[in-house]
Amino acid sequence: MGWGLVAPALLWTLAFFVLPFAAMIALSFAHMEGRDVVRGFDPGNYVRIFTDWTMLKALLNSLEITAIVTVISVLLAYPLAAIIAFRVPARWQRLALLLAVLPFWTSYVVRSYSWLLVLGQNGVVNKALLGLGLIAEPLEIASTRVATVIGFVHFFVMLLTLTIYANLIQLSPNYARAAADLGAGRWATFRHVILPLTLPGVMTGAFLTFVLCIGDYITPQILGGNNELTLPQLIMLQLGRSGNFPLASALSVVLMAVVTVAYFACSRWLRLDRV
Repeated sequence: MGWGLVAPALLWTLAFFVLPFAAMIALSFAHMEGRDVVRGFDPGNYVRIFTDWTMLKALLNSLEITAIVTVISVLLAYPLAAIIAFRVPARWQRLALLLAVLPFWTSYVVRSYSWLLVLGQNGVVNKALLGLGLIAEPLEIASTRVATVIGFVHFFVMLLTLTIYANLIQLSPNYARAAADLGAGRWATFRHVILPLTLPGVMTGAFLTFVLCIGDYITPQILGGNNELTLPQLIMLQLGRSGNFPLASALSVVLMAVVTVAYFACSRWLRLDRV
């Protein structure tokens, strides 16, 4: 009975994840001769990834952008989740959460283009700064890493707010009271009591942010332009322009390996029963 119940999910995972991933790994060891794919066991694609500065730089760009986005999103989401959990009356918390997740209701592409309009030379930000006399010329914000980070943070703060709020709302106020009785101030209570108890929610949200951010193609393409390649953009270039499927497969395997390393680094906190 047990195997019968899990069989559909196992077959689905096998057919649409395990087998395609195995095929991608096998293809990553092939090489191109002209426009033909020659299969074999050639590690040349992986050697090229870690010796070609363009490809290595794309990997480093992805890691740097993802790290910056994750840190900023956590720093912004935690206070927002705490305000909703502790300062907003219980009867209004659902409405507050609803307002917090409104960006999820908008198309991902539409959000990115909206930020492009806001951050452009004739966008809201530059017009406001020019109107206030803070700048003499429009700032170059669009098509930069700053624009990419802003677009990502706008999305992932909402995701992290939900995961952190889910932990905060479960905390008993008796923890803070007990810490106060023992002489702990607000900062000591937060550092030694509140933060450790809510760390699973923080790490779960941070891991989801890492996975979605490092594998995203749309936001860097629209907001960052082609001034600074990320790994997903490089993969799409190999597929769309070069037609080099073995190299694109190797790049994808490297991307999966980075996500796997991140998972094992966060695995001690990624337990559903603790979120």
